[in-house]
Amino acid sequence: MNRLIIAALGILSLTQASASLADNANGKQLFLQRCAMCHGADIKGTGPLANKSNPPTPDLTTSAFKKRLKDYPGVIVSSVILRPNGDLIPRTLRENGVKVAPYAWRVQDFRDLNQYMNAVIARTR
Repeated sequence: MNRLIIAALGILSLTQASASLADNANGKQLFLQRCAMCHGADIKGTGPLANKSNPPTPDLTTSAFKKRLKDYPGVIVSSVILRPNGDLIPRTLRENGVKVAPYAWRVQDFRDLNQYMNAVIARTR
């Protein structure tokens, strides 16, 4: 069931969104404002809160994650929507006194974030 949901989300995130259509600036802004505090600007799990969560924030540039991303293209979007680690993100933010304003995600935002993160991940060796 989870694989079906992830596959469907992957299709949602990629359908009608080629790299030329995705707003990379929007994806970068969303990532830096909402994700980099844990994942780091380099997406390697180097943000200031990376080691303050349990489990620690993973490095998304590893070959293992790249394989997972290849096998499940929607893994980034599904992680934002489904929060497979329950309340790990809100709890980590709360426990460290970090307030992130609520955000009304649009489908295009998910596409942009996915495109931006995929581009950064692909550039790493």
